[in-house]
Amino acid sequence: MTHASHPAVGRFTRCLAAAVLVAAPWLPALAQQAPAPLLHTMFQDHAVLQRDQPLRVWGLAPPGETVRIELAGRSASARAGADGRWQAALPALEAGGPHTLVASAGKAQQTVSDLLVGDVWLCSGQSNMELQVWRSLDARAEIASAGNDRIRLLTVPQVSEVSAQATFSRPVQWRPVDSESVRDFSAACYFYARELQKTVDVPMGLVNAAWGGSRIEPWIGAPTLRTLGRLDGELDVLERFAVDPAAAVAQWGRLWQDWWSGRPGVSAGDAPWDAATQAAGNWRQAPAALGAWERWGVPELAEFNGMVWYRTTVELTAAQAAQDAVLALGPADEIDMTWVNGQGVGSTYGAGSGREYTLPAGLLREGGNEVVVNVLDTYRDGGLAGPATLHALVLADGTRVPLAQGWEYRIVPREAGNPPRAPWQSAAGLSTLYNGMIAPLGHYGLRGALWYQGESNTGEPDEYADLLRALRDDWRARFSPDLPLLVVQLAGFGMPNSAPVESGWADLREVQRAVAAEDARTGLVVAIDIGDRYDIHPTNKQELGRRLARVARHVVYGEAIAPSGPVPTGASRNGDAVVVAFGDVEGTLVAYGADAPLGFELCTDAPGSCRFARAELWHNRVTLRTSHAHEATRVRYCWADSPVCTLFDRNDSGPGMPAGPFEIPLSPMAEDDHAR
Repeated sequence: MTHASHPAVGRFTRCLAAAVLVAAPWLPALAQQAPAPLLHTMFQDHAVLQRDQPLRVWGLAPPGETVRIELAGRSASARAGADGRWQAALPALEAGGPHTLVASAGKAQQTVSDLLVGDVWLCSGQSNMELQVWRSLDARAEIASAGNDRIRLLTVPQVSEVSAQATFSRPVQWRPVDSESVRDFSAACYFYARELQKTVDVPMGLVNAAWGGSRIEPWIGAPTLRTLGRLDGELDVLERFAVDPAAAVAQWGRLWQDWWSGRPGVSAGDAPWDAATQAAGNWRQAPAALGAWERWGVPELAEFNGMVWYRTTVELTAAQAAQDAVLALGPADEIDMTWVNGQGVGSTYGAGSGREYTLPAGLLREGGNEVVVNVLDTYRDGGLAGPATLHALVLADGTRVPLAQGWEYRIVPREAGNPPRAPWQSAAGLSTLYNGMIAPLGHYGLRGALWYQGESNTGEPDEYADLLRALRDDWRARFSPDLPLLVVQLAGFGMPNSAPVESGWADLREVQRAVAAEDARTGLVVAIDIGDRYDIHPTNKQELGRRLARVARHVVYGEAIAPSGPVPTGASRNGDAVVVAFGDVEGTLVAYGADAPLGFELCTDAPGSCRFARAELWHNRVTLRTSHAHEATRVRYCWADSPVCTLFDRNDSGPGMPAGPFEIPLSPMAEDDHAR
């Protein structure tokens, strides 16, 4: 539940609106002086419009009114429908400007000035796309020297919605690049456009829609998610949440409980949310102050990322139990699922925000009332953050009944896995960021989209493949059927390994590589070597921007260059060795820091069978040898969260590009390929 949907907030808003109307008789006159804008908010001063394609323009006008638009000597008209919406199309324009756009309907007129025509890019994803210029490498110098009127910036407000929105709920503004506007803008997005403009000399419009920690599912529209065939239950809950939140939460609680009952190691009748079965499990007394469980002094929790159950009881009189009430829990890090008297009442994503859940009428009872919270933590600190004084039942008459009897807790074994996320959650739900941040863009003309996300989905690489395809299809349906998508492969993060390991990060990188390879309008940017083993947010976004621009030059603009470093074209057995051939090599292959490249593995089909292999370079091939090479069925390279990768190409113009991580099967080698 958002604060805006809380009944008390709604009453306050209505009272405030009434007070303003009574105290401000000048409002009607002001409305006449400043009529509602005819154009959608995307069309405002300093905007960039997409060149070389028909220009779709839309907005709102009085129903039935004819709207006329004029731009660069071209004009069109459209009639507003019964809902006031209108849309018109102008002929394509070449890059250039500045231009003025005029929309008129009856006596109303809106003028938008200083419009440029060029290439418009949507930059989206999680925190590594959100990361601002002021947090990037050499930030002070970058900000001080920023000044480019031909790059324009628009940051989409971070808004989560349960249904698709036609426009923004908060103000947005197109701004030319200067030291002030660029400071808080996406570093990856800005450095990309700055680099690309060196070879594509047109104005650039950058639309940044990113949310730190977000999964991919919130960025995809609900109709497209339904095509996957495995999210119907969650999507049904989301639809219901839009019209009846309390009923939807209760419905979701039952789905969550079904998930729990099917977990490995969960015994029959083990239902921690139900007071009748709470004797099951090892419950212990939690510290009175609560706070992050890593600081409790409990060895099992010292570095624990996973789920912990909490429970407590609150005593109410009959008069108290009869009132409407809100359960206040304070912050939880990072996802909670909460029950009162065995019924689900709320679930929220986000470590910093407090939880306030409106309780359905009749749920509370005289005497003891059980409050049960399951908290999932995936990174750093976890748990009910406290202080415990924040936890209370807030009754309709203003009485605050503290949850003062103390909390007990129960640790969930890691093998239980992670629970499903409530579909209305902001950055971890379904379609919520699409609804609040992508849908408001309408059908604005784009040259392409940049996607830097995946850290929050590393536990489900098999599902991510279909989700990444769904995102691509969904955005193409909205913006353009052949919309190019440039995908940043996950950078390295964490300590390197001394032996081959299994890695969710590596699995997801391979999914990104495979999905990009299957579509000519999708490009992959290798970033494995520009990560930071100590920071999940590497600061060298300048090099990332350079690589993004290089991929765009090939995928979007058709330039005959290798887009993103050497790529494997095949692997086959050659006597007692395995040979991997590479394409997209500029110049020759080279190993940095040693006579031969590091990080190659030969594996059989058996789990845990991978072994590091000795590698030899020969032109555009790498020959691999191990004692079990004759048994190998697949080759892996740079396969870890943060591997050491030393294979690059090199030409006369510079150090070249890295070969990215991959896993490929072995295939037979033709006879004429046996000679090196």
